[in-house]
Amino acid sequence: MSDNAVRTIGIPRSLLFYEYGVLWQRFFEELGFQVVVSPPTDRAIFERGEAASVDEVCLASKTFMGHVAALAEGDQCDALFVPSFDNSDIRVGFCTKYQALPDLVRATFPQMRPQLVTMRVQKASDKKRMRADYLELARRLGANPRQASRAYKRALHAQEASDAARAKAQQETLALLAKYRKVVASDRTGTEQPPLAILLVAHPYIAHDPYIAGDIVAAIERLGATVLFADEADRTPALKRSFEFSETLPWMINRHLAGAVLQLHEQVDGIVLLSAFPCGPDSMFDDAIMRNVQGVPILNLMIDAQSGSAGTETRLESFIDILRFQGKGSYLHD
Repeated sequence: MSDNAVRTIGIPRSLLFYEYGVLWQRFFEELGFQVVVSPPTDRAIFERGEAASVDEVCLASKTFMGHVAALAEGDQCDALFVPSFDNSDIRVGFCTKYQALPDLVRATFPQMRPQLVTMRVQKASDKKRMRADYLELARRLGANPRQASRAYKRALHAQEASDAARAKAQQETLALLAKYRKVVASDRTGTEQPPLAILLVAHPYIAHDPYIAGDIVAAIERLGATVLFADEADRTPALKRSFEFSETLPWMINRHLAGAVLQLHEQVDGIVLLSAFPCGPDSMFDDAIMRNVQGVPILNLMIDAQSGSAGTETRLESFIDILRFQGKGSYLHD
């Protein structure tokens, strides 16, 4: 592909966009391309993806295909960026759907007008190898070595700054909650209840997608609890802590979540595990969390395309009620 063939690159707002979206946008912009990101997920986008997908794929994959369709059919871009993340690192790899994603898109939309811009990230945990993968992509897009190196350096810095800002905001929220708890504990009138903090443990493409998890986050907040996101925990220490949880857990995103649970479970009142049916990695990961993390109540929620909100909200209300009883020293401590 020459640099003359592409002017505008579209990025689906789904899956690993929530991990690397800042890097991707900045990288292409630094190379001189216009970038179009698909709009936040809504019912129309999801239903388009569901119609284009086979029944057996997970909810998140169907949503991704809807975002591809939204960009391709809207004639908004010359090319779509769909990378392949390899599973070659058996301790910090990715679900196989990420490896096959470019082929899945080609097979699902064989007549798609925009070109497909893709790359193979062989080992995302190896910074040098990942840098080389991006520089190779830049070369194929017409950039010279100096342009490519500068674009990747700036893009990586932007992603790291974004990640650091989210981790800092999380720590500030935890500090405020701890301070408020002390104030409430010193109030002898007993008129105020201590604040509740809920750790939402979910893949970022689930936790931060307004269509998939927005109602759940909003429901928790309506019930008076503060939501903390496990994926916003500082990545480096979280990945290190994850090996205390499991030496053999093969998925990088689940490792990040596991380390965050170990870091934060003593600072929150409850944990909500949220998965999209039928996620293979989460079916194992969530069960392991339920079995091995002690000392904090855990609610396990599974959502799919047919899930209604009423049953989920009822379960959340019951969970929050239990946490409030526990905070008052009720029968749960007897």
